[in-house]
Amino acid sequence: MEMFKLIPTVADYIWGGTRLIDEYGIKTDKNPAAEAWVLSCHKAGPSTVEDGELKGKTLQEICESNKEICGTNGNKFEFFPILIKLIDAKNNLSIQVHPDDEYAMRVEGEYGKTEAWYILDCDDDAELILGFNRDVSVEEFKEAAQSEKMLDIVNKVKVKKGDLFFIEAGTMHAICKGIMLAEVQQNSNTTYRIYDYGRLGADGQPRPLHVDKAADVTNLCPPVIPDASMRRTEAQDGGIRAELTACDLFKMYDVKVSGEYESFADETSFVSLLCLNGKASVTCGNTTLDMVKGESLFIPANSGKFTISGKADFLETRI
Repeated sequence: MEMFKLIPTVADYIWGGTRLIDEYGIKTDKNPAAEAWVLSCHKAGPSTVEDGELKGKTLQEICESNKEICGTNGNKFEFFPILIKLIDAKNNLSIQVHPDDEYAMRVEGEYGKTEAWYILDCDDDAELILGFNRDVSVEEFKEAAQSEKMLDIVNKVKVKKGDLFFIEAGTMHAICKGIMLAEVQQNSNTTYRIYDYGRLGADGQPRPLHVDKAADVTNLCPPVIPDASMRRTEAQDGGIRAELTACDLFKMYDVKVSGEYESFADETSFVSLLCLNGKASVTCGNTTLDMVKGESLFIPANSGKFTISGKADFLETRI
């Protein structure tokens, strides 16, 4: 099967902005455009094929008809394993947590959510919330969630462009205002909202909280912050690839191309390429596709060698 570009589903959550439209070329009538689900098999926001013989089909439909395109690593998953998003946080997201697989499958009927955030751009004073600044009890956690006391016990982390944060299921977290990021996560949409700054939703009512479920799954302790200085890199004449993070769910790489860069899609995994900046052409077999900022390309497993030509930055994801 030939590689193909994907059209994202866009979510208009109240905290979003317009950078996905203005800077990443995402086409949508949603306003705000908070998230673009650039690679998704989730029923809440499937990606569809942009052109070619498969035009208009969802990625889920294609994978159901030919699971081999996911690769042999996909055999251990009951569902398509990952979901990739671009996220524009003009305002603070709620403080939230995601359950692990065991709890999520038992209670919600889908995977839990471990995820990773790659900071693409941010305001000078931007920060994230990750875990707590000290150990807390379940009782203190539940009480704090009912008021601004929650903001006194959260752990705030300053961020800069190029940072990578790995957020294991059970870690309380929040993306705060002024951050643009790419997220790779498990294929799940289960979120337990803990604290929402007293905001009202589009219906004029407070958005629902899920404090009891959150208390069941949240790790009530400070987090482990990854060390970006330990990234492994692979260089060739036409580009350099840096490993951002790797776990048993997914592997993420930053690929900077300046000239002609070669890589390989073997039998173990598909390759997702999300263009983060610049423009380039990708050639695999007899197919060549042009890529610009914001576009998402799916290369099926076992497609063999592919070449990226141009000057551009990519997020490469494999399972």
